Amino acid sequence: MTPQQAREALLFHSGARPQSDDPRWGKAFLGMLRPYRGLREECFQDVMECLRAVAIDLRGAAIDRELVASLWAICHFGRAWGVSPDGELQRNHLIKPEDVKKLEGWVEQISETVFLLLEGQT
Repeated sequence: MTPQQAREALLFHSGARPQSDDPRWGKAFLGMLRPYRGLREECFQDVMECLRAVAIDLRGAAIDRELVASLWAICHFGRAWGVSPDGELQRNHLIKPEDVKKLEGWVEQISETVFLLLEGQT
């Protein structure tokens, strides 16, 4: 995967691409949460693969603002919708407690990876 392909995929994972009628939305990280149809490991794995592909871009002196906003959205809305007890998935009893823990772990891993890349590590 090229950095440009990864960037485009991350924009889609975050919902920054407004084509929610596009079939790719159902395979996006935030797309799997809204509407909620269960967690899909492949969505998480794709985000992590994309991070490896854009790593060099996140370590640079000038950083792509739209890319960082997409990563922030994945983490923020992942927490807000699925991990937070007040989020729509828990509040409406749509997500199982074990899936909350799994989602929380995924969001933490994405967040930590992004932080380390921005710090110039990994």
